[in-house]
Amino acid sequence: MITERPVPGRSPARLSPAVRTTGRVETGRTVGAVLRAYVSLTKPRIVELLLITTVPAMMLASRGWPDLGLLAVVLVGGALAAGAASALNCYIDRDIDQLMRRTKRRPLPAHSVTPRAVLIFGLSLAVVSVVLMAAFTNWLATALTAAAIVYYDVVYTLWLKRRTPQNTFWGGICGAAPVIIGWAAVTGGVSLLGWALFAVVFFWQMPHFYALAIKYKDDYARAGIPMLPVVRSATRVNREILLFTALTVAASLAAWPLGLGAIYGAAALVTGALFLAEAIRLVGRSRRGAPLKPMRLFHWSTTYLTILFIAVAVDALLSY
Repeated sequence: MITERPVPGRSPARLSPAVRTTGRVETGRTVGAVLRAYVSLTKPRIVELLLITTVPAMMLASRGWPDLGLLAVVLVGGALAAGAASALNCYIDRDIDQLMRRTKRRPLPAHSVTPRAVLIFGLSLAVVSVVLMAAFTNWLATALTAAAIVYYDVVYTLWLKRRTPQNTFWGGICGAAPVIIGWAAVTGGVSLLGWALFAVVFFWQMPHFYALAIKYKDDYARAGIPMLPVVRSATRVNREILLFTALTVAASLAAWPLGLGAIYGAAALVTGALFLAEAIRLVGRSRRGAPLKPMRLFHWSTTYLTILFIAVAVDALLSY
């Protein structure tokens, strides 16, 4: 168990001698390996998950297919923005990533690229994404895109992640932002239905990431990150998993009468019940002292969100 305090500041001594003294990556890296390292910095799986929520939100806001040019701009701009935020996150967290088994093979701990190169890469992606959104969407979508990058890297990664066990809660704002960015790009504003879908993704992130934090509890403790399962009792973690799973399902059902049809409603009811059942299963195993298998909830939560937003897209095409 650790106290709620930031880990010590980044020390150059934690970098390999080659990187610390020359700023160069280790020798023997092929061009392909370096390119793969840069792609890895953008965390493609996270980008993919963000886009899964963006496209259906745009379809619903457009009441069918959005303008394909606008869709392409938002997808590219959103992918670049998410990649930028992830790359800058890797730069900021390079000191703790090398302490955790889950992250020690990332490009910076593995010395595939230099910190300076990653910083330039992340900032460049951020600038390109914001410029692209500014040129082809509207001021609100652009402002939300820029704010999401800044919030994730400055407010969440630099500050909240290392100082409070509520880091996942406050960080959830960034993960849900693509829904309202896509909506704003289509309409120039965000309706109540758009905010309801934002709430679904926001609440969903707590059981999703708490399950991951349970799996890698020792890693987070070793790195001094006060994730909730590290600094709070199993009872407290169980309570929050159940609470936020229930809030996710409630938000999904609240969105139904705001402009969605029967297909979405059926999907929300069935997948929501299964999601809640999986959360209850995890909590029950915890109370019995049985092996937890938290990754079952983690993977099912991803399936839940994917099915739910596919239902949003289908309803958008069939209902209007």
